[in-house]
Amino acid sequence: MITHTIDEDAVLWSASGDDREGRSLLIVLHGYGSNEADLFQLAPFLPLEPVIAALRAPLVAPFPIDGWSWYPIDQPGHPEETGLAASTAAVLSWLDSLPYTPDSVGLLGFSQGGAMSIELLRAAPERFSFAVNLSGYSAINSHPGDEALAERRPPVFWGRGTLDDVIPARAIAHTTEWLPAHSRLVGRVYEGLSHAISQQELADVRAFIERQL
Repeated sequence: MITHTIDEDAVLWSASGDDREGRSLLIVLHGYGSNEADLFQLAPFLPLEPVIAALRAPLVAPFPIDGWSWYPIDQPGHPEETGLAASTAAVLSWLDSLPYTPDSVGLLGFSQGGAMSIELLRAAPERFSFAVNLSGYSAINSHPGDEALAERRPPVFWGRGTLDDVIPARAIAHTTEWLPAHSRLVGRVYEGLSHAISQQELADVRAFIERQL
C-alpha cells in the first residue's frame, strides 16, 4: 500500500494561526511539475474571506527541476488509481491534523491539481463545500463515493481554454459528461486560452467563490 504525506512546513498560508479560526478555508492544489508558490500568487485576485492554504504535492516530478506532482503523469486524464488515492488520502489526513475546524472548506486546483479537487470531492463529498477545477478534468475511473456525491451535488466551477492541448480530448469528453451528473456545474470555455489561467477566468472564479460563501 502506497502512503503519501503533505509537508506541513511547505504549506503557504494567507493568514497567521490566530486569524484562521472561525473562517472558511480554501485549499489550493498546484499542477504537475509546479509547487505551492505557483497558485498562491492568485491570492490577491480571490475573495478575502477564506483563508488560503497552498499545499505542495507529495511526489517529486521527473521534470522540471524542483517540481512536484500529485500522481505520475503517464496517462493524463486516466491516472493510476493507487497513486491518486494515496495523494487524496494525504490531503484528507492533513486536513484532519489542523488544530481547528474551518467554518467550511473549498478546493481550487489547476490541471493535475484540478483533477485532485474533483477526486477529493469523490472521496469525502460531505467535507467540501465546492471545488474549482481550472484546466483539469475528472479522472476516468470508478469511485465508491460517486453515488453519495451525485446525491449531494456540490457546486463545481470548471474552466478550460479552447487552445488547451495538454488535457486529452477523451478526458474532456468524460468530464463534460461526468460533472453535470455529480455536481451543480458552472462550466466556462475561454476562447483562445491555452493551458493557462486568464484574467477573465480569475474574475469568474472570484464571483463563483463569493457566491458559495
